[in-house]
Amino acid sequence: MDATFWAFIALVIFLAIVFYMKVPGTIGKSLDSRAVKIKAELEEARRLREEAQQLLAEYQRKRKEAEKDAADIVEHAKREASQLVAEAKQKTEDYVARRAALAEQKIGQAERDAVNEVRSKAVDIAIEAARTVLAGKVDAKVGGELFKSSLNELKTRLN
Repeated sequence: MDATFWAFIALVIFLAIVFYMKVPGTIGKSLDSRAVKIKAELEEARRLREEAQQLLAEYQRKRKEAEKDAADIVEHAKREASQLVAEAKQKTEDYVARRAALAEQKIGQAERDAVNEVRSKAVDIAIEAARTVLAGKVDAKVGGELFKSSLNELKTRLN
């Protein structure tokens, strides 16, 4: 018997020992358990992907809401600023108008005071001139009475 025959017998014995020890079943079970683990991992990955997509959608929605809120806040601030500018402009115009009216009143009062002062000086000068003229022409008693009546008449006209 040659070496090929003995190699064939060794192969048959080896294969018999492998089948006797149920190595193909163990390998199958190992591969099946590995397939189950891979399937579970794939299922977990799919579930995590769906959760990630939901979170992404939620964050995008929140981002859009935040952008909308920010735009609303900016718009509100612009409206408020324009209202404040309009109010400030109106207050400034009112202030200028009040100050102009007050200045006109002061100018009018100063004019009236100046006219009254000029009249008062003119009356004083006229009275002094009349006294001097009358003193030279009229005696003291008649002059005093004439002066008093002129003074009373002048006071009634001024009031």
